[in-house]
Amino acid sequence: MTDITPGPTNLITDVAGIKVGNAEDAACLTGVTAIIPDHPVVAAADVRGGAPGTRDVALLDPACLVEHIHGIVLSGGSVFGLDAAGGVIAELASRGIGFTFTDQPQPCPVVPSAILFDLVNGGDKDWGDTPPYRALGAAACAAAGSEFALGNAGAGLGATAGNLKGGLGSASAVIDGITVGALVAVNSFGSAVDPRTGDLWAAPFELNDEFGGRRSLAPGTPASTSTGTKMAGACAGANTTIAIVATDAVLTRGEAGRLAIMATDGMARALRPVHAPFDGDTVFAVATGKAAHPAMTPITLTRIGTAAADTLTRAIGRALYEATSIPGHPSWREATGA
Repeated sequence: MTDITPGPTNLITDVAGIKVGNAEDAACLTGVTAIIPDHPVVAAADVRGGAPGTRDVALLDPACLVEHIHGIVLSGGSVFGLDAAGGVIAELASRGIGFTFTDQPQPCPVVPSAILFDLVNGGDKDWGDTPPYRALGAAACAAAGSEFALGNAGAGLGATAGNLKGGLGSASAVIDGITVGALVAVNSFGSAVDPRTGDLWAAPFELNDEFGGRRSLAPGTPASTSTGTKMAGACAGANTTIAIVATDAVLTRGEAGRLAIMATDGMARALRPVHAPFDGDTVFAVATGKAAHPAMTPITLTRIGTAAADTLTRAIGRALYEATSIPGHPSWREATGA
C-alpha cells in the first residue's frame, strides 16, 4: 500500500465537507458530539456490539429509500442520549436543511445516532424529567467547525475504557490523493492497554508520535491491574465504543457499507476484548465525494478501507492519550507514567 501520512490537523475534519461540534454537561459528566457535513452525504453503518443503542440506523441499508443523510450524533447518556439527535434535527431544520415535501413547512433532516453508557461514572444524573441531551445535541450542532477538542470532550467526557478513562479521539490519513478520517468515543468494556508493557494496543499504528511515541522495547513486566477490563462489573449495555469514519472519495451506499465493515477492524487492533455481549460497538461510514479522482474500483476501495481501519485504531489511541483522569478512572498517562 502507498505510504500513509496524517492530514494537516490529524482530525476527521481533514476530510473535505466535514465539520464536528462538541457539547458537554460538566455536572452530569456527559456530552454529545455531532458530525455535520456541508452537504448531504452517503452513509452506512456496521453494528458489532452485543448491546447496541442506535437511532435511524436501519434506514442506512441500501435497500431502504433514503440516499443521503444530514448529520450523525455520538452521545453519552445511554437511552436518554438518543434525544440528542432530536436537538440536532431541530437545529438543522431551523437552517432549512433536510428533505422537503410539497406543502410541508419544515424540512426533515435525517440524523442517525449511537449512544454509549456513562450513567454510573460519578456525575450527577439526577436530571428529573428533563435530561440534557436534546439541548446538548443542539449545542453540539451549533458548535460544529473544523477544530474540536479531544479526550474529555463531547461524547467522550464521561467515557471509560476498561478501568481507565476513555474519551474522544480522532485521526486522519491521506492515501493516493484520498483523505480518510476517524472520530471515536471510547467507552469500551475491553482494555486499550497491553498488560505486558502498559503500552497502548494501538502503538504500532501511531504516526508522528500522536499519542506520545512510547513503545516499550522489552515486554515482560506486567502493567498495573488498573489498566484492565471492566470484567468485575460487566453488565449488558454498560459499555460501547462508537465511531465514524469519513472519506472525501465518491462512494455508493454499498461501497460505504463495505468501508464501515473494514473500518470496524480498527477497533479489534486497539481494544481487547472487543464486540462483547456488554458492548454496543457501532461504526458509521460517510463519503462526501469531494475528492477528484478516477472512478472507484475494488482495489481502491480496499485501500481506503484498510486506511480507515488503521485510522480508527489511531483515533482510539489518541482518545486514551488525550484523556484526563476522573475519580475512579485514571488516565492512561497517569496510570502508566507515560
